Amino acid sequence: MKKAFIISSLLAPIFASIFLAIHFSIIFFSPYAGENTTFTVRPGEGFAKVNGRLAQKNLISDARLFHYYAKYTDKMTKIKAGTYEINNGMHMGEILDTLVDGVPILTSVTIPEGKNMYEIGKILEENKITSYKDFIKECRDQENIALINAEAPSVEGYLFPDTYKFAKETPAREVVRAMINLFNQKVADLDFSQANLNKHEVIILASIVEKETGAKFERPTIAGVYLNRLAKNMRLQADPTTIYGIWENYNGNLKKKHLLQKTDYNTYKMAGLPLGPIASPSLAAIKAVLKPKDHNFIYFVSKNDGTHVFTPTYKEHLKAVEYWQKNYRNRKGKSWRDLKQ
Repeated sequence: MKKAFIISSLLAPIFASIFLAIHFSIIFFSPYAGENTTFTVRPGEGFAKVNGRLAQKNLISDARLFHYYAKYTDKMTKIKAGTYEINNGMHMGEILDTLVDGVPILTSVTIPEGKNMYEIGKILEENKITSYKDFIKECRDQENIALINAEAPSVEGYLFPDTYKFAKETPAREVVRAMINLFNQKVADLDFSQANLNKHEVIILASIVEKETGAKFERPTIAGVYLNRLAKNMRLQADPTTIYGIWENYNGNLKKKHLLQKTDYNTYKMAGLPLGPIASPSLAAIKAVLKPKDHNFIYFVSKNDGTHVFTPTYKEHLKAVEYWQKNYRNRKGKSWRDLKQ
C-alpha cells in the first residue's frame, strides 16, 4: 500500500503536467472560428496592446497563453505595423507568425502630376495611409530636405507623382522618403548640366510649367516662354505661383488683391523664380525645361480648352486676350477637361 502511494505521488505531477499540456494545446491550437477579417497593428503599438485587441476581437482564445508563446519564441518585439488578413481556421501560432512574417495588405494610391504637398497630404489621409498633419510636418523636416540636396523650405517638387502601394497607417516619414527616392530614381539619367539653371531651379520651373497647361505637347513651348522671360529679366507673372504662396488661406478664387500681395511665390511682385517648386512636376515637364522649344514668345493666353495662344509682343497678347478671354462666345461651354491629349 505504501509502495502504491509513493508511485501515485510520483506519477501525479507527471499526469498533471500531461493534462495541462493537453489542455493548453487544445486552447493554443483552437482555430479562429469567425469570418475572414483584417487586423491592423498600429505604428509604435506595443505587444500588450496588440495582444489585448486580438483577445477583444476574439481572434485569439487566450491572451495569457498568446503572451507566453510570443515570449518563448522571442517574437514579442518582432510584430510589424500594418494591416493583415486573419482567416477562419488560423490558430494562435499562425496568427502570431502572420503579424511577424506576413506581408501587410497594401493600399494602392495614385498621386497625379501637378499636385502640391498639401493636396498630396489630403489624398494620403483620405486613403488612410498617413495623416495630413504628419505628412506636411515631414515635408518640412530638415532631415528630409537634406535628401533633395537643395536649399528649400520643404521637399515640395520632389514628391514624385506616381501610383504607390502603402500599408495603412504608414509613418509619414516613410511615405515622404519613398516618394523622394522614386524621384531620384526617375531623374537619375537626366543631364541637368545642359540647362542654364541649376537642378533645383529646373525643378522649380518644371513645377510651374506643369501647372500652366493641360496639354502635354505645350510643355516645351511654355518652358521656352518662361526661359525667355528670365533671360529678359521680366517677371514670370504666373498665377499658379501666386496661388501657391497663399495656398493655406486660398478659397479657389484668385483676386486682384492676391496679385498685389507680396509673398515668396508671387511672381507678379518679384523678379526671377519663386522660393521653391509649387507642385510635383512630371518627368515630361522636367524634360521640357531641359529641352525647351526655341522661339521668341514671351506671352500666352488660354483658349479655354487647355491650350494657349502664344505671342511675341504685348500688342499681340492684348489682341489674344480680347479674342479669347473677353469674348464670351469663345469662352462659353469650353473646358480644359475636353482636351484630347
